Amino acid sequence: MATVGIIANPVSGKDIRRLVAHGSVFDNQEKVRIVRRLLIGLEAVGVEQVLFMPDEYAIVPRAVRGCAIAREPQPLSMAIHNNQTDSTRAGRLLAETGVDAVIVLGGDGTCRAVAKGSVEVPMLPVSTGTNNVFPYMIEATVGGIAAGLIATGRVPREAGVYRSSLLEVVSDRAVVDIALVDVAVYNDRFVAARAIWDMAKVSQIFLTRARPDAIGLSAVGGQLMTIGPQEQRGLHLALGRNGARRVIAPIAPGLLQTVSVEGQEIMAVGRELPVEISPCVLALDGEREVTVKKDQAVCVRLSDHGPLVIDLKQTMAHAQQRGLMVAGGH
Repeated sequence: MATVGIIANPVSGKDIRRLVAHGSVFDNQEKVRIVRRLLIGLEAVGVEQVLFMPDEYAIVPRAVRGCAIAREPQPLSMAIHNNQTDSTRAGRLLAETGVDAVIVLGGDGTCRAVAKGSVEVPMLPVSTGTNNVFPYMIEATVGGIAAGLIATGRVPREAGVYRSSLLEVVSDRAVVDIALVDVAVYNDRFVAARAIWDMAKVSQIFLTRARPDAIGLSAVGGQLMTIGPQEQRGLHLALGRNGARRVIAPIAPGLLQTVSVEGQEIMAVGRELPVEISPCVLALDGEREVTVKKDQAVCVRLSDHGPLVIDLKQTMAHAQQRGLMVAGGH
């Protein structure tokens, strides 16, 4: 039985960047409409069961009320705490249940939380947050079709799924946290409001990917070079007032800042680069998460064992080549 999990984060798209920048609010009713279209796409290609993370807004149950589908999605048996640990536990439970794919609605932070629960279930990340680099801005109907084609095996994993890299934060030889897109060293002592918007306080950026049309911290690296999501290499930038190059980058919607780059280097898989100041706070995928104490030795390492990601374009291209969505002759 082909089974797909849905994790829809009810709090994505509502962070402080709506106040300090010009990000738009992504309300839960729009997420309901997205899930509705996902469910229609999943059923169209033969997905027989859908499991979902429960939430206080009841995103998936509300979506079901507005569409005619043969089988009603079933909630995971889990308590909810209305924070990112819900997404992590849901990802772990779905992996333990043996789902064939998982669709994640949220931003970089939500995808990171799910990846902390499981990296072995193919993930289709659908953007509903801010500053998103990891998830796709896509039409949900097509997203449901693509996830369903992978889940049913009609498109094999080798044709439509790739392994992403990730960044590991290491202290005392132990991985204390991960990031899917970027780690920023923030010259402050406290987490406070989680989002990053003052680049004057950022001294280092570690990236798994960079492209010139990105937004957020990876946009800084994207003005210097391109690293695709399937490449097993990263980029480290050292920032400071004396840098020879000054990069203008959109670090949040409607918020451009000039960043002075003192040095850059490619990160190879397994190489550890030190966090050069302490105390400080590390921002993971754009949100301050890890506090580094004075004189604490911390480094960042690129890993090639990130989450499996459904490549929407490759999956649909394979479907076209095999005529999977075509009935009858020419």
